[in-house]
Amino acid sequence: MNLHDLPQGALASALALQREAFARDPMPSAAVRRERLDRLTRLLKDNQQAICEAICADFGHRAHTETRLIEIFPSLEAVRYARRKLAGWMKPARRHTSLWFLPGRSEVRYQPLGVVGIIVPWNYPLYLAIGPLVGALAAGNRALIKMSEFGPNFGALFARLIREAFPPDLVSVVLGGAEVAAEFSALPFDHLLFTGSTPVGRIVMAAAAKNLTPVTLELGGKSPAIVAPGFDITTAAQRIGFGKTMNGGQTCIAPDYVLLPRGQEEAFIAAMRAFAQKLYGDAASPDYASVAHERHYARLRALLDEARAMGARIEPLLADGAISGRKLAPVVLLGGTPQMRLMQEEIFGPILPVIPYDTLDEAIAYVNERDRPLALYVFDDQRSRIESLLDRTASGGVTVNDCILHIAQDDIPFGGVGPSGIGRYHGPEGFKTFSQQRSVFRQSAWNASAILHPPFGKPLAERLIKLMLR
Repeated sequence: MNLHDLPQGALASALALQREAFARDPMPSAAVRRERLDRLTRLLKDNQQAICEAICADFGHRAHTETRLIEIFPSLEAVRYARRKLAGWMKPARRHTSLWFLPGRSEVRYQPLGVVGIIVPWNYPLYLAIGPLVGALAAGNRALIKMSEFGPNFGALFARLIREAFPPDLVSVVLGGAEVAAEFSALPFDHLLFTGSTPVGRIVMAAAAKNLTPVTLELGGKSPAIVAPGFDITTAAQRIGFGKTMNGGQTCIAPDYVLLPRGQEEAFIAAMRAFAQKLYGDAASPDYASVAHERHYARLRALLDEARAMGARIEPLLADGAISGRKLAPVVLLGGTPQMRLMQEEIFGPILPVIPYDTLDEAIAYVNERDRPLALYVFDDQRSRIESLLDRTASGGVTVNDCILHIAQDDIPFGGVGPSGIGRYHGPEGFKTFSQQRSVFRQSAWNASAILHPPFGKPLAERLIKLMLR
């Protein structure tokens, strides 16, 4: 079902269609859920070329191999993992029963919520649609998916592929601009997952609150990388460089800035430049992604122009070469000040501020004085110091001695904290996010509860109450 150029009431009708279907089958079996996940596997495997071409067209350019690695592969892995673990996730979980209520039994049962709304951003349009959809389907739900208007080619393709794989009362794709997105977020879903910027996340949450719709917000923020004293600067530069240049820096968990021991700045820039040139040659490389749309490209240029005008030193890592379109060569920025917009906003592009520090305590304080980020990257060889850094900072997730990779681990939850997000999904946490965790107490045929019924003052009851209150 492709809901584009929507007539009045079309979104509400689509939601009603799925609600009616859910009412007819509120607890699909594990076999049914696996079959639904298998449809996603076939969709991904059978349409790789078309997916790569559509995303490349939307970006202006993104290498097909990069799309296979950062979108198709993790999407397939998420489906495989959920399919394999599904039966175990669905089993009621036995819980402890208080001594006073034995031989009764307690458990938590996992029931589907109903219809899940998923709002997808433009930077990873496949993976950030499939990831939440896997959790929703594994938990037995139905889903409406709103694609970004900034990826029209992929949006149209994905709508068609979903329409061919699923009936509209199970999964549907919605296309359209900001007005459609606003109407979508105001629908009374049973759960709403939004991936995007923090400012838009506030708007989505406010709209959902009117229906008391529970939300998972996957936002962003300024994710720091801390390079500890003594860590090999070349290794840090290469791993941070790869995380920052992947997808042209347009990754919600890309390192946003680097905290570096003072005096290591020049060595870091030299190592990062050498690595970038080894990866791409120059910015015109077919392996280096363009900025995805004109408005974002203009924003990044404006951030650089402002920083340069305010005295920042900007060090290009790649020559432009025969650059065309919206490609922006990666740069390292020194001398950033709090007044600069790029030191306040999530950059979301190939611009990397480097901030020197004198002590590790100073670096930790710098992170803690700011909003809690979606990701934190710690580069250190000392285990005790790593543990201290983890204990003394807060973030949605962490990768130690690399970047990005925690998002690819299907058995650990993904999400932010505070301004960088609310809630978790992926793996078992995703299944639980999209499930009603229903508490059940099973009373036994024989039990002692009648002893405590009125009239009060019975000797046996009084002795029992004294024992309970000991």
